[in-house]
Amino acid sequence: MDRIQMLEVFVAVAEAQSFAGGARSIGLSPPSVTRGVNQLEEGLGARLFTRTTRIVRLTDVGQAYLAEVRGILADLTAADALASGTAARPTGHLRVTAPVEFGRILIAPILADFLDRYPDVSAELVTVDRVVNLLDEGIDVALRIGELPPSGLMALCIGHVRRVVCASPDYLERNGIPKTPSELAHHNIISIAGVTPNTEWRFGETQGQTVRLKPRLSVSNVGAALELARQGWGITRALSYQVRPDQRTGALRTILKGYEPARLPVHLVHQEGRRVPAKLRCFLDFARKRLRGMAVLNG
Repeated sequence: MDRIQMLEVFVAVAEAQSFAGGARSIGLSPPSVTRGVNQLEEGLGARLFTRTTRIVRLTDVGQAYLAEVRGILADLTAADALASGTAARPTGHLRVTAPVEFGRILIAPILADFLDRYPDVSAELVTVDRVVNLLDEGIDVALRIGELPPSGLMALCIGHVRRVVCASPDYLERNGIPKTPSELAHHNIISIAGVTPNTEWRFGETQGQTVRLKPRLSVSNVGAALELARQGWGITRALSYQVRPDQRTGALRTILKGYEPARLPVHLVHQEGRRVPAKLRCFLDFARKRLRGMAVLNG
């Protein structure tokens, strides 16, 4: 087994967390994969995996080595594409991640149109309401909402969203419209676990005004909260793009607009590299133009 194949075997086992799974993913036998990893470790003089009868896990050295090896293999693929004249043509599999509702409402249609334009690309959209580690989970590009911490990632700002408070017209007619955040204490509050705090909401450009609430109902996702609000049960808080479709139909109204916090930036994030694959470069350009043209990200 040559050096490059050993590196490919190492990445496959690391991603599958299994020698058998890694072997299946690259079409080799488990004994061949085991020999390849053993040979690589012997040459390095370092242990890359901790092995038990139930799990295969990267060591600290293995984690650091994995990041470097992925970069090397990506550069090699890019160099081959350049030499063969295919570097300018988007090909391969693209993995994109976004928050659940943003992915459903905005990214999924964009990704479908992108695939229609570039038939040699396939894609996977991973929608999760958590920060995904691009390297560990094999993600090409992530959409992230909010200020970004320092990292080695490249970020492209494509717009902003707002935190808004909303309720149905029927609820507001029956219970009155809160004029200040403090009046929310007298209303049915629907909180969203993991999106808004259960006991307090912050208001104002600097989020200096805090209102402590006792929500009568907490749900695990924004879709459930908005459905309850549509039915007139209470008031909830969400991001402006999540509420926009219901504002258009009149199902929900936003309130307390003068007390909204500062807008949150929205970025497309990807790993920095000397050569960005054509599939990623084209998707970033395609998505940037579409997203920046959306009113919901420019309010």
